[in-house]
Amino acid sequence: MARVILLTDFSEEYAKLLLKGIVNYSKEHEPWVLCKMPHSYREKHGLNGVLEWALKWKADAIIAQFFPTDEVSIFKKNGIIAIAQDFKNRFTEIPNITGAHYLAGKMGANYFIQKGFKNFAFYGFKNIVWSEERCEGFRDELSKQLPESSFYEYQNANQTDLWYYESDMLIKWLQVLPKPVGIMACDDNQGHHITEICKQYGIQVPEKVAVLGVDNDEAICTLSGPPLSSINQAVEKGGYETAELIDKMLQNRTWIPEDIVVMPTHIITRQSTDIYATEDKSIAIVLKHIHQHSDRKLSVDELVRLVPLSRRLLETRFKEVTGMPIYTYILNLRIDKFAQKLIESNAPIVEIASQIGFADYKNIARLFKRVKGCSPSEYRAMFS
Repeated sequence: MARVILLTDFSEEYAKLLLKGIVNYSKEHEPWVLCKMPHSYREKHGLNGVLEWALKWKADAIIAQFFPTDEVSIFKKNGIIAIAQDFKNRFTEIPNITGAHYLAGKMGANYFIQKGFKNFAFYGFKNIVWSEERCEGFRDELSKQLPESSFYEYQNANQTDLWYYESDMLIKWLQVLPKPVGIMACDDNQGHHITEICKQYGIQVPEKVAVLGVDNDEAICTLSGPPLSSINQAVEKGGYETAELIDKMLQNRTWIPEDIVVMPTHIITRQSTDIYATEDKSIAIVLKHIHQHSDRKLSVDELVRLVPLSRRLLETRFKEVTGMPIYTYILNLRIDKFAQKLIESNAPIVEIASQIGFADYKNIARLFKRVKGCSPSEYRAMFS
């Protein structure tokens, strides 16, 4: 029976899902004893005080949001397994619960590109690994897909400064950004920060500023006005794998652990990004129709009937706006929809394919691998 301390911020959905994954693992094996230690205990007693209590409680492991300056080796010296939850930086001497942050940034960029944006921005922290890597992935994917696009970033603030809603520099930054602009925030808290400032200063969301967060913390996303779109992550799976890692380390103290990597899975679209950023009204109508009917087959002829354009002119202008042919755009969108349902549903893969209009499973499996780099079953195992 493992005894594990969790020193993290349980007001956030991320920590709750992490705990849920750990509990699921313990239910499948043997019951664990879990202690939710508040940050206030550490603030009052320091890291040595945490260690002292852990020894008294006979803890086997601790999962914590450690500071970069923390001497985390003191736990190992006292026979306690220590695992760092992404907080500011990764550690080299202990395993980390981290994320594929660069990939999340790329996902955010492609999301806004699909919606026709030409102006992009990123809002986050400096010297925080998960913020900087998300920004890097976002920026690199834009450079790759739309090298002529405009990119702006606001990462010159410390983490402790960004809660402050009356930041003159941030307000000015938002006001001077070319509109419409797609902004990816480093997490949901900062996405909510952006929507609140926009509301206060009369900047329309999503008409002028579309905002995307990360973590899909429903409490924060629904509190935002308008509700915040966000990148969902497989945090619960990460918690399960963390518990599995602790179990292996308890059984073999000489075993060399690897980091737990929480993967981004899909984007939940809410009102903060419910727009197609193009001045071409005909293409905006077509894009909206495609997204509203992405769960079935669409033909170019059907789209032509929506607008006063010839087929050739529609195809030309669509590619000018989105950077890709109509069929490619539709296929990528439907593959994303298929991928999302693979994670959200336990239904057989063939059944899910049929629900969104893919009758030939062998063909969709081939197309899925071409777009996602793995088979549907591998994708489901990776993120579920």
